Amino acid sequence: MEIDLTPKSSKSVYRSDGGSYFSWSPSDLPMLKEGNIGASKIALQKNGLAMPSYSDSAKVAYVLQGSGTAGIILYEAEKEKVIAVKEGDAIALPFGVVTWWFNKEDTELVILFMGDTTKGHKAGEFTEFALTGANGIFTGFTSEFVSRAWDLEEDKVKELVGSQKSTGIIKVQDGFQMPEPSEEDRKGMALNCLEAPLDVDIKNGGRVVVLNTKNLPLVEQVGLGADLVRIDAGSMCSPGFSCDSAYQVTYIVRGSGRAQIVGVDGKRKMEIRVEAGNLFIVPRFFVVSKIADEEGMDWFSIISTPNPIFCHLAGRTSVWKALNPQVLEASFNVASETEKHFRSKRTNAEIFFPAPTN
Repeated sequence: MEIDLTPKSSKSVYRSDGGSYFSWSPSDLPMLKEGNIGASKIALQKNGLAMPSYSDSAKVAYVLQGSGTAGIILYEAEKEKVIAVKEGDAIALPFGVVTWWFNKEDTELVILFMGDTTKGHKAGEFTEFALTGANGIFTGFTSEFVSRAWDLEEDKVKELVGSQKSTGIIKVQDGFQMPEPSEEDRKGMALNCLEAPLDVDIKNGGRVVVLNTKNLPLVEQVGLGADLVRIDAGSMCSPGFSCDSAYQVTYIVRGSGRAQIVGVDGKRKMEIRVEAGNLFIVPRFFVVSKIADEEGMDWFSIISTPNPIFCHLAGRTSVWKALNPQVLEASFNVASETEKHFRSKRTNAEIFFPAPTN
C-alpha cells in the first residue's frame, strides 16, 4: 500500500488562557511514522508560559511569529541559559534538554518544533515530560519520596504538589517578573535565519540559509540539518533529492504554491497546492520541486542528517551537465541536435529559476 504524502495542517491538542499546543499525528500524516519524525507547535498569548519540560526526541525549534524568552538547560548544567527569541530564530534542542518559553508581548509567539523520534516512545510523535504542573513529576511521587529527595517539610510538600492545578501552558499575572534574557547566553544557541549570511542568493529567484554544524554547533548533537528557503513570486525550485539517504520535512511558513514529488519508477507521487501552515515529508531519494504563487513562498525544513547533501537535476550544477553527451543521447533515444539543445539550457542558472518574463 502506498503511503499518503498529502500535506497536512496541525491540530489543536489543548488550549488555555496562556496559549495552545498543536501537533501533527501519524494517523493523519503517515510519513511521520515511516520516517520517525515528529512535529508540533506552541502558540503563546501575552504572559503565556510554556512550563519547564523535556522531550524524548531531539528537535529543531523555529520561531514563526512574535518574540519572547526561552530558558534552556543543557546536560548537567548548573545554570540555565536564558535567551531572547524572535521571528526567524532556529534553536537546536538535543535529547533531554529542559526548556520553557515565555511571551510578554501583545503579539502571539508561535514556535514550530520538528525532530527525530527514532529513540522516542512513539514513532512519529513527541512525548513531553513536564517538570511542573498537574502532570509534573512531583504529582507522581509519594510525599515521602518528595520530602526525602528535596529535603522538604511535609507542609511544603503538600503546598508544592497541591498548588499545581494546570498543565502545559499557563498565564502568569501582569507584572510578574520573569528572568531577563542574556546576550552571552544566546551565543551558539540560536541562529536567526532572516539575518544570517545567505548560502544561496539568486536575483528574482530565491534565497537559502542552511543550518549546520558550523553556524549552529548543537545541530551535531541533535543529528539534524535544517534550512530556510524563500523563493520569489512565480519562482521555481529546481527538482532535486537528498543524496545521503535523508528524509526532508517541510513546513510552509509563508505564501503558497505548487509541489510535485516523483518516486520509484518515475511515478508522480504527489501534485498538490501547498500553503502556509502545511507540513509534508519527502521520502528518501524521492525528487521534489516547487513553484511559488504570486506572493512568493517560504518554507523551513529539517533533514535527517546534520550536514545534508542535495543533488539538483536542473541548473548549472545539474547531474545532466556532468553526463557524457553520447550517454545522454543514447539514454534519451534522441538525435544529437536534441541532446545539444537540452544541454545548452540552464547553463548559468543555479537552483532557483525566476518566473518566465513572457
